[in-house]
Amino acid sequence: MSKRSSIVLAAVALIALAGATVTAPDASSVNMRYTSFLPPNNLQNRISAQGAGGLTQDQYNAVIDRMTAIYGPLVAAQGDVLVINRLWSDDTVNSSAERNGNQYIINAYGGLARDATITQDGEALVLCHEMGHNLGGAPKYPGDWASDEGEADYFATTKCLHRIFADASTAQFTHSFLGADGNMAFARAACAQSYKGAADRAVCARSAQAGLSVTALFQELSGDPAPHFNTPDPSVVTQTFDDHPGTQCRLDTYLQGALCTKPYTVGMDDNDPAVGACVASQGYSVGLRPRCWYMPPPTEPSLTEPVAAAAPTATTTLASLRSDPFKGL
Repeated sequence: MSKRSSIVLAAVALIALAGATVTAPDASSVNMRYTSFLPPNNLQNRISAQGAGGLTQDQYNAVIDRMTAIYGPLVAAQGDVLVINRLWSDDTVNSSAERNGNQYIINAYGGLARDATITQDGEALVLCHEMGHNLGGAPKYPGDWASDEGEADYFATTKCLHRIFADASTAQFTHSFLGADGNMAFARAACAQSYKGAADRAVCARSAQAGLSVTALFQELSGDPAPHFNTPDPSVVTQTFDDHPGTQCRLDTYLQGALCTKPYTVGMDDNDPAVGACVASQGYSVGLRPRCWYMPPPTEPSLTEPVAAAAPTATTTLASLRSDPFKGL
């Protein structure tokens, strides 16, 4: 998601009943911070143009129900409130997170859920990314509450999807994705090397496959080449890049997060990026945040030397899709 520092939005309400829909928040009254899963885009007409695909409303609600059941109590335990707005009728191809006082607000737009690339596991990853802006810890956008884009992606597969996929009710979530087979052979082998238990291996592989679902959409939006697990982004930043990384870099982050064996019950820290993460100083060589967006602090040994500029630039295709009134994914 991209950062939007001062957006005016009307009050939003928690929609707790499956199938409930509300209209999108109106930009009118309360100052909030705002982040999103995809870069700003004008793909609202994509849904009706492409025909049937993506999730049904029941499948969409089932994912939100699980997210609410699992993270609602965790957020409440720290004195805050989780609000997930079910915006099924809104064709916006994105999702977003906000803070309003002690409310952690996630806007789950139906346009993204109905996109043909999205599976239920992919939708779960999107919601986990939004939760990662709130609970992902450092690195954060400078001077802001929100964890940056790469960190939200990393949190999604290191922590959040472990909780979601460990819930037996998610076993029937859709997770197949056209064209995933060749990619998944590599991911399954990597998961088998990281985890001894069959259950952990299965969660790792599902998390990686969910990454394929959402990066397929990001690739179409950006015009980047198709990403693959066995062709990691070779670029190495000289300082942490806070905005949306490129398609391959995001897929790399999803896979490395899935491969991180640090217990998912160990939370991230708002100041120290080593807490809760797989880092080289603690003996990890797999599951680290990719250097295509992340620069470790000077106290953290790096396995790679910097060779690239600090700020990746958006492709021309992506720039043409950006729409100033909306900040997303």
